[in-house]
Amino acid sequence: MFSTLLLNKKQNMASNKKLVWDLPLRLFHWLFAVSILASWYTAEQEGELIELHMQLGYFILGLVIFRLVWGVVGTKHSRFEHFFPKPSTIYIYLKTLRHTEESKHAGHNPLGSLMVILMITLILLQAVSGLFVNDDIFSSGPYYGVVSKGVEQAMMFIHHNAFDLMIAAIGLHISTIFYYRFHRKVDLITPMINGKKPAIEISKDDEISHSKIIAAIIVTIAVTAFIYWLVVLNIPMEEEYFY
Repeated sequence: MFSTLLLNKKQNMASNKKLVWDLPLRLFHWLFAVSILASWYTAEQEGELIELHMQLGYFILGLVIFRLVWGVVGTKHSRFEHFFPKPSTIYIYLKTLRHTEESKHAGHNPLGSLMVILMITLILLQAVSGLFVNDDIFSSGPYYGVVSKGVEQAMMFIHHNAFDLMIAAIGLHISTIFYYRFHRKVDLITPMINGKKPAIEISKDDEISHSKIIAAIIVTIAVTAFIYWLVVLNIPMEEEYFY
């Protein structure tokens, strides 16, 4: 009897949640997090894992390009048309932070949207600049030497400083998650795992019916082909001189 009641309770809780975050977006989020952590670790090993670090950079660049495309063709709350809050919207939301109760947002709240934009911008700068840098010891990016020294220096500056800014942004992001969880009693982690939010928080129009898996596979194949072309097929060949 007790087990039947418990099962019914779980079923009711599940039925009271609606799909908001699609599977491709969730996979991007967690792959992105793991890749950034691995990239940081390999960068700190003084050249021992530099080859893996570079491969991670290519993978992260692919992830970001996927996210940019998915921001156009993905499901409702993944698209960038919902990501750019007006200054007035941000101001109103900041005023609500004085209260304990969180205002309802099916997708990202205004500050969350700004964080996503910041993170994508920083990691895109980081990944692209890595294609042009050289550490003078172990390795160089596939496009090192094809631009002017001034551009190379600029790319080196971006590559080192954008990463520091990105780590700071990640720290802020994690702190915000804990703030929402323990102070505002809002769970931001579970919905990014199962894709669902309580039905009471979203309207029927905000619910998504599926994750557009076929579209995500097509985008993944296209992005993979582009990255392969970019870092393998298209890299400049060094001229050989015979004496």
